[in-house]
Amino acid sequence: MSLEWEQLTVASQDPVALGRWWCEVLGWVVADDGPVVFEIQPEIDRLPGILFLLTEGAKAGQNRLHIDLRPDDQGAEVERLLGLGASRVDVGQGDVPWVVMADPEGNEFCVLAARRASA
Repeated sequence: MSLEWEQLTVASQDPVALGRWWCEVLGWVVADDGPVVFEIQPEIDRLPGILFLLTEGAKAGQNRLHIDLRPDDQGAEVERLLGLGASRVDVGQGDVPWVVMADPEGNEFCVLAARRASA
């Protein structure tokens, strides 16, 4: 038996806008641009993808699952994401080496510090 991770699904009030936002953030491509189902992938037919589905109502509460991003330059990436419309959020993380942020619909994600070089 084999198992492959196909996609992460995100409920969204505006799948197209949120999907395009994440597409810009990740530098991915649009695989399906429907108004109710909007999917992005690293490249066409390259998995996993992120699928944005239309839902009613705003997000409530903290995500139980979130994306961690690891850039080469954490500070520069946080500034870029803020410029794209992300916000910094406090979910009770305290003093940690990552930055907790939220996308335009309030979904939390983390921007990690750069990976340390191996000795």
